[in-house]
Amino acid sequence: MSSVTFETQRTALADVVAIPVTPFAEDGTVDRGAHRALLRRLLDGGITTLTPNGNTGEFYALTPEERRLVTELTLDEAGDRAVVLVGVGHDIPTAVASAEHARAVGARMVMVHQPVHPYVSQGGWVDYHRAIAEAVPELGVVPYIRNARLSGARLAELADDCPNVIGVKYAVPDAARFAAFARDAGLDRFVWVAGLAEPYAPSYFSAGATGFTSGLVNVAPAVSLNMREALRSGDYPAAMKVWEQIRRFEELRSANGSADNVAVVKEALASLGLCRRDVRAPSKLLPEDERAEVASIAAGWSI
Repeated sequence: MSSVTFETQRTALADVVAIPVTPFAEDGTVDRGAHRALLRRLLDGGITTLTPNGNTGEFYALTPEERRLVTELTLDEAGDRAVVLVGVGHDIPTAVASAEHARAVGARMVMVHQPVHPYVSQGGWVDYHRAIAEAVPELGVVPYIRNARLSGARLAELADDCPNVIGVKYAVPDAARFAAFARDAGLDRFVWVAGLAEPYAPSYFSAGATGFTSGLVNVAPAVSLNMREALRSGDYPAAMKVWEQIRRFEELRSANGSADNVAVVKEALASLGLCRRDVRAPSKLLPEDERAEVASIAAGWSI
């Protein structure tokens, strides 16, 4: 274990961490051809970190077989052009089986979705992630933290037991809380990924993040990369220019508790002729008036 440094994985997290959509065919199944084409578009656009089975990929609406398919398609398409961070979750046996499948087909990392359970204790949070991380010691493990009550000390406790816990996707919408959490856990110990995408990236980078997730990147890879370059150079005015450019798109995604988070991205892709707009319940298609606005925004990015 001590010989594994995870440097490749750490570098991949300190970047635009793309969350690809999962396009559906007319019959409702995963559209393999469109999926591959969208992945190639990301890779050709300069994206080098991909997260199949993320929330923008409708993780919770996919069957276990579909999640495996999406993982395999992504790894096959990525080849040596990108590092793949596979989303896993649900109950512990399911998450472990998904992580073991990811390892078997060549993934280098897994992202563990926030445990979905009405009763999450901090100690239980550690136990859940430990069980998954210990099952795949060769893989980098990235907890996806949406729990505002979790303390940084608990993350440090997990990493003491599992040195393959190397990064954190932090998605609590509170920059001050993130700054404190990262320092309590160990700012230099983990790669900190701003898990709420471009709208939060500037504030989280100012507090120590070095990567950010993105769903918008499906539509406009160059826009996300522009923000990355501004943030890497510490040019916050330039980063905020990008922020202003994507503000309305992201406001539509986050409205009403992020009800249309995926629908907005797929609508933009549909307006560009790249995939169908279909989403699965409990997501829903956008109303007509918002479709036109989304199409106008996507067209304005000169993609």
